[in-house]
Amino acid sequence: MQVCDPNFDARVRDSFERQPAMRTLGAALQLVEPGRVVIGMTHREELTQQHGFIHAGMLAAALDSACGYAAFSLMPADAAVLTIEFKINLLAPARGPRFRFDARVTKPGRTISVVDARAVQFAGDGADEQLVATMTATVMTVVGREGVHH
Repeated sequence: MQVCDPNFDARVRDSFERQPAMRTLGAALQLVEPGRVVIGMTHREELTQQHGFIHAGMLAAALDSACGYAAFSLMPADAAVLTIEFKINLLAPARGPRFRFDARVTKPGRTISVVDARAVQFAGDGADEQLVATMTATVMTVVGREGVHH
């Protein structure tokens, strides 16, 4: 995929670090590549719903960030990113104990990009991973909008 900003890695990591929501989830960037971002997270009781599974809203937030940053990695240096739509499929109870949110740009665009992501859970070295959710997100490149910074 074509990279507009050779410093995309630092720009993505800097923006991610400014997200209090991801800190609240205990989510961390594991991989940043052109058009791809992987976020990791562990199961924590304060993120669960009444059955002890990670709440769907928490999964959606992590998947949304992964999708947004995957698209952001391909944007110009002066651009910001906003999600304008997403669809999530919840496929299995999110028990963990560890999760990986892997997002890849499917269709890059100058203004609108489409990104697909997968959330998997695993206990050990990853060989036992199970798909728990998928997301397709539509992400917008924002330049020059008041209050929206890169």
